[in-house]
Amino acid sequence: MSNNRAVPFKNKRRRAMRILIIFLVLIMATLGNIIPRAEAGMDLGISIGEEGLRSFSLSVGDYYRVPQREVVIIRERGIPYEEMPVVLFLAGRAHIAPGIIVDLRLGGMSWMDITLRYGLSPEIYYVPVSVSPGPPYGKTYGYYKNKPRKEWKKVRLGDDDVVNLVNLKFASEHYGRPPEEVIKMRSGGRSFVEINEEIKRGKGQKVKEKGEKHGGKGKGKFKD
Repeated sequence: MSNNRAVPFKNKRRRAMRILIIFLVLIMATLGNIIPRAEAGMDLGISIGEEGLRSFSLSVGDYYRVPQREVVIIRERGIPYEEMPVVLFLAGRAHIAPGIIVDLRLGGMSWMDITLRYGLSPEIYYVPVSVSPGPPYGKTYGYYKNKPRKEWKKVRLGDDDVVNLVNLKFASEHYGRPPEEVIKMRSGGRSFVEINEEIKRGKGQKVKEKGEKHGGKGKGKFKD
C-alpha cells in the first residue's frame, strides 16, 4: 500500500523538476539576449543607444579608412568602443594588421607597452592646443609640458591618457573642429560616443544654416 502511494509522489516530484529546469533554461536564454546589449553601453559607463554606437563605429571606420566590417570585428573581439580608435591608430603607425594590436591588448598589454613594442614614441599621441586643459587632460598634458620635446620619448601615459588623446585627435580632425572644443565637451563628462553624435548634429546644422544663408532652396548641396 505504501509503495502505491510513493509512485504518484515520485511522479509529481519529477514533473516539478522538469518544470524547474524549463524555467531555468528560459531565464538563461533571456539573460543571454539582454547581457550583450547591456555590455555595449556599460563599457562606456552610461547607457548608449544602438544608433549612437553604430554611428561612432561608422565614423571611426571613415576616419581610419578601413572597411566597416573590420571595425565590427574589433568590437566583437571584446575591445570597448572608445578603444577602437586606439587599435586602428597604432596599427596604422606600426604598419601592421589591427588584429595583431587586438591580440596584444587582450593578452594584457597596456597601450604604452604596445606603443613601445613597435618602436613608437609617446610623442605620436600629442595634440597641440592653445589652452591649458582641465580634467581629464590636465595631468596628461603636464607629462609633455614638464619635459623638453626631445625627451618626450620618456613620457609614460596610462591607458586612459592614450584613449583620451587618440579620441581627441580623431574627433577634432575627422570633423574639422578645434581640439579645445572636444576637450571642453569631454571635461563636461561626455563620452566620445556622445561627443561624436553631438559634433555630427552640430555640423549638419551648420551646413543647413550655411545653405539658408546663401539662398538654401536654390543650392543643391545645402538643400533640405
